[in-house]
Order: sequence, then C-alpha cells, then structure tokens
Amino acid sequence: MSTAIHCDVLVVGGGINGTGIARDAAGRGLSVVLCEKDDLASHTSSASSKLIHGGLRYLEYFEFDLVRKALLEREVLMRSAPHLISPLGFVMPYVKGLRPAWFLRLGLFFYDHLAKRELLPGSYGVNFKTHEVGQPLKTDFTQGFIYADGWVDDARLVVLNAKDAAEKGAKVFTRTLCSQVHQEDGLWHALLTDADGTSTPLTARSLVNATGAWAAQFQQASMPHVEGKTLRLIKGSHIVVKRLFQHPYAYIFQHKDGRIVFVIPYERDFTLIGTTDINYKGDINAVKISQEEIDYLCSLSSEFFKQTILAKDVVHTYAGVRPLVDDGAADAKAITRDYRLDLEQNGAPQLTVFGGKITTYRKLAEEAVDMLAPTLHNFKKAWSANAVLPGGDLFDSQPSNQAVLQFDAYVKAMQKQYDWLPPALVHRYVLAYGSRIKQLLLMCSSIDDMGEEIAAGLYEREVRYLKRHEWARTAQDILWRRSKLGLHLSAGTEALLDAWLAKSAQT
Repeated sequence: MSTAIHCDVLVVGGGINGTGIARDAAGRGLSVVLCEKDDLASHTSSASSKLIHGGLRYLEYFEFDLVRKALLEREVLMRSAPHLISPLGFVMPYVKGLRPAWFLRLGLFFYDHLAKRELLPGSYGVNFKTHEVGQPLKTDFTQGFIYADGWVDDARLVVLNAKDAAEKGAKVFTRTLCSQVHQEDGLWHALLTDADGTSTPLTARSLVNATGAWAAQFQQASMPHVEGKTLRLIKGSHIVVKRLFQHPYAYIFQHKDGRIVFVIPYERDFTLIGTTDINYKGDINAVKISQEEIDYLCSLSSEFFKQTILAKDVVHTYAGVRPLVDDGAADAKAITRDYRLDLEQNGAPQLTVFGGKITTYRKLAEEAVDMLAPTLHNFKKAWSANAVLPGGDLFDSQPSNQAVLQFDAYVKAMQKQYDWLPPALVHRYVLAYGSRIKQLLLMCSSIDDMGEEIAAGLYEREVRYLKRHEWARTAQDILWRRSKLGLHLSAGTEALLDAWLAKSAQT
C-alpha cells in the first residue's frame, strides 16, 4: 500500500466536468487530487458531436438561459484554446412541411443576439443553386440558412484541462478506481486502487462527484443518508463515413420526427454524422451503437444528399450516454441539457454534478468551485475566463481574438520554423499541441531526432511526450483520444503500438 495522501479536494471522475473542476480549484490554491477509473475522457466526454455551440434547437423548448450561457461560453473557449476550438459554419436547409422559414429565421435572430459576438459572424440566408453548399444536396432543397458555431477536439479538451490542473499542483491519477469512500471525523476517507492493484489511502476535506453516468449511484454509495437522485441516461451515437463534400461547412438537418442531426467535416478525409437520442438502460461501461441507429443516420442523411449513404459505407462508429437531469420530459430529445450542482454539507462537504454539456463545462466548473471553496475557507475569485489552456498562448499569454483569427498564420509560421518536417504533420501538431509544439520538438532539428516512426506519421518523440505529459498508457489512448490517428492508420496499428509500448516500458 502506498503512502497516504491528504488534500483539500478529491475529484472523482476524469471527464470534462471533473478535469474542469480540478483545474479551477487548483488555480485557486486548493490542493487537489483527481482520480479516474479508466483513461481521461474514456466515456461520454469523447463521444460528443465535437461542437462548442449554443444549442440552437433548445430555443424550441424555451431554454433561453441555457442557450445564452452556452453562447457566452463559445468565444471564451475559443480564445482559451484556439488550437482545439475553431469557428465552423453550419448550413440549415429549409424543408417544406417542417419548421417554416420564418420560424427558422426568428430562431437564428435570437441565436445571433442572445450574447455578444466578436469572433463569429451572424446568420444569413443562402441560395443553394448558387452557393457551393448546395452542390451535395438533392435539388429538392433550394434555400436555407448559414450560421456559425464552434468545433472542438473533445477528448483533447479534457486532457488539457487535466494538464493545466496538474501544472497548478493537482495530482492526477488515471486508471485508478475510488474503491472505498466514507466520512469520518469531518474528513472524507478514500482508497484509490490502481489498475495494477496498488492501493493508496487518502483523506480529503471535500469530495467532488463528477462521475457522469455513475453520479447517482456514487452519491448513494458515499452518502446513503441522502435521498437518491434520478438521472435519465440518453444514448447518443455517431457514424463516420468517407468525406461526402469538399467545402468546409457542416450541415444541420431537421427530420420529421423532430430530431436534429449534424453532418460535419471530420479529420480531413471523413464526415461525421450524428447524433441519436435514445433512452439507455444497458451497461454504461460498454455503450455501443445499434444497427438500428446506423440505419437511421444513413437513411436521414440520404434524404438530403444526392449520394446515398449505406451501412457498408460506415468506417467508424462511437456512442456515449449523456447523464441528464430527469425533468419529467417524456421525449429524450426534449430533456434539458442544463446542469445541476448539489452540495451536501452534513459533515465533510460533497458536491455532485448532474448533467451538463461540453460547451458549458468551464462555467459549470467555476460555479462548482464558487460553491465548494468557501466551505474550505477559500475565498479566491474565479479566474478561468481570462486564462488560456496549455498550448493556447499562440501570440500572447492571455486569451486573445488574434489567436483565433490568425490561427492559420501561426500554422504557417510553425511550418516554416520546422521545415524539416512534412507541412501536414506540423499542421496536425499545432492543432493538437498549439504552442506546446515547441516543447514536443525541443532539441529536434531533423527527422532523425524524432526517433522511430512507429506508424505512418507517428514518431517515437510524440509517443514518449504523450506518455510523459498526457497520461497516455495504451495504443487506444494515443490513437483515439490523444489523437484520431486510428481513423487514418491500418487496423493492425493498435496491436503494433501496444507491442512497442510494452517493449519500451522494459527499457
């Protein structure tokens, strides 16, 4: 058994909310330990639609406060991580017989004006006969609208929040289960058990339950005297197909069943289609897309595109469950995406996070620590709205519009500085690491300095960096969460990389 740890805050859960809270708390000078039973972003936080958006469709359910909160966050997050989050234009075709054009125009007017914008353009109408976005669509669709939101690499956003938390003093343990937890003498007593069986006792002045889909059961187990809460687990699934169009816009398609589906340019060579909204009651450790969902997404897309999309065209799928606060809505798509924070102070404080969406994670974390910190006699002010995430300081140490608006210029500067590397590889590095590309490539001046090329475009230098600085342990961590190289490389790459990792651990 390892030496005992004491901290102010134990955060259980290494998704976007847990890492965001750990970062915020550490930035206010609290001692923080975060544990995650799997890899960072292993579950819901890497299974999103990869969007930083206000949630246009939530206006239909009069969720104006949620939409405004999310719209305010879009540009805050873009400035904090301009390498991970970028503007993206969305095309919404007008569909006869569904929401009328005036209704769409009114919704977009609210979307444009509910929050101040500095980086994103307003919406406008578009004629599909004259604009490039009309080319892939069936000729039945002649007009629509274009509006702007943001794109994000969701799993990397989680990792960078954990990294920033660690750089501010937090201890981050991945593949470490909080196997026991109880209150005693005004403290939380926990046992953290690593994947290899090593256990570490821990005492904490407070506990944050950021376990996502497990939040209700973790709360009940740790505080059995508290009346149990109810979550609705909603499965959202996505499919990936070969690139369907060449322009840089995404689509948002309405369907007669009331659902909204996004079709998004993805990883240069692919198109991402999703999501579904289905009540889920299965094993939350093994969430998978169903054939019915694949057929649904293919069929819906084929209703809009000239190119028919079939199940055989799907090259990759993923699915996750969103743990939503049960507000009594009968229809999964109508359930609120807003979050709820429960603070129990009967003894040592415990804060439980219910619900939420990736766009509002920073605000959720800020509000959570605003609630929790005073119980620990910490009264430092919120700070994260004016701070960059690791790698986000492209031109300045502070968040700036310049980093978003001149991101392409930064890429070109890095391609010139590292002209001994293929330009496409430098571009990928900047998208993943931002200004930390300089740390990744420190002391490298030729391709030979990168070490072994383990797979196409994946060098030893990057793998060792991910192990040392980003908690990567397995090929899946590297190929699917720290990057999306798994989409581009052959099926045997995962086994090859795992073998390399095992061999390198012995040297």
